[in-house]
Amino acid sequence: MIKHIQDTMTLSNGVNMPGLGLGVFKVEEGPTLVQAVKAAIAHGYRSMDTAAIYENERSVGQAIHEAMQENHLAREELFITSKVWNADLGYESTIAAYEASLERLGLDYLDLYLIHWPVKGKYNEAWRALETLYREGRVKAIGVSNFQVHHLEDLMSHAEITPMVNQVELHPRLTQKELLRFTKEHGIQLEAWSPLMQGELLSNDTLLEIAAQHGKSVAQIILRWDLQNGVITIPKSTKEHRIVENAALFDFELSQEEMERIDALNQNLRVGPDPDNFDF
Repeated sequence: MIKHIQDTMTLSNGVNMPGLGLGVFKVEEGPTLVQAVKAAIAHGYRSMDTAAIYENERSVGQAIHEAMQENHLAREELFITSKVWNADLGYESTIAAYEASLERLGLDYLDLYLIHWPVKGKYNEAWRALETLYREGRVKAIGVSNFQVHHLEDLMSHAEITPMVNQVELHPRLTQKELLRFTKEHGIQLEAWSPLMQGELLSNDTLLEIAAQHGKSVAQIILRWDLQNGVITIPKSTKEHRIVENAALFDFELSQEEMERIDALNQNLRVGPDPDNFDF
């Protein structure tokens, strides 16, 4: 069980990935983002999650380099994730996209590189490129994002390497229990994006009641629920006090009954696109 902000979950290839990270979806390039990433690293975060389509890799990279100097950290102490966008899903184009992300981030390698969406007819070729990058030692771990069980089954029927991570929308209104079971069976680490449902869950009565019992915020309850389910979580915030609050998860534990009450909030409700029906 994760007991500290820098505790990790071990991926199928032995790489250790922090259980808690900072997401930067929809945060524009510039000083606000640089300060947020630097604040997160100063307060103990070691995992940062970005993507080519977020168009903010340069600021994330700048923040990483400044924070490493200011906090006397080696590159190996950080865990950096990015993702290949749909327009680049092809063998050569995926490798070129990886190199472009590295250039923008100013890094020599990524810890984790993901296929962002399961574009039909394209992701198997892209996966072959990720396998090449991995075999050549240019990336520490490879995975996918927004893949349902049937996408994973299809990919794995063609792949030589099973994805190490699947990053999906996951929160108490979308608990993804079938996917969680499948990924655990196959040694794939599930990771939650939009764990707070873009703030929509913060006024939920059940969560408010559980939060009050623990003297915690609803956000902390949800993130703790993720970790106790064995799910890596990457809440997004640019506010330093929220970044700190989101990491204060290690001085309490949810009971089995509380975990089940949170599970019961599921409605299979998404705030993001449906991986079976998207057009970008």
